[in-house]
Amino acid sequence: MGTVSALVNNAGILETQMRVDEMNAARLNRIFVTNITSCFLCAKEAVRRMSTKYGGRGGAIVNVSSAASRLGSAGEYVDYAASKGAIDTLTIGLAHEVGGEGIRVNAVRPGFIYTDIHASGGEPNRVDRVKGATPMKRGGQPYEVAAAIMWLLSAEASYTSGTFIDVAGGR
Repeated sequence: MGTVSALVNNAGILETQMRVDEMNAARLNRIFVTNITSCFLCAKEAVRRMSTKYGGRGGAIVNVSSAASRLGSAGEYVDYAASKGAIDTLTIGLAHEVGGEGIRVNAVRPGFIYTDIHASGGEPNRVDRVKGATPMKRGGQPYEVAAAIMWLLSAEASYTSGTFIDVAGGR
């Protein structure tokens, strides 16, 4: 299949909306293993294949974080927001770690996007409920997130690393 030149770390789950004082360790472990550990392990394998240190030709990694990492998601998904905060830290740290080895690392932070993830949180129509909180007064579409990811993977972003694109309607 050829050499690895790109990785999109797009792992993300959430569970039913609740406050932190109602959460248990099993829930936190499920979210953190899926949303954080999986991204670290995929990044590790991508670096081993892309890095000039290991004979690779370089490449690009794009982590999918969330605007929740900046906003906290109080009363709903603080655990999810914390997991995406870890992805933000991974993005910055890994960008510094492998930048000299030909690998660019960036992240996209979607906001309220029309996807199925909201159903797993118990509110399939959540975007319609909260879209008014964005300056653009609408929810986003998956293709808008995909376009930002594709740009970060492209040669047009060749001098972009350790940065974030918020696809969050101005929020």
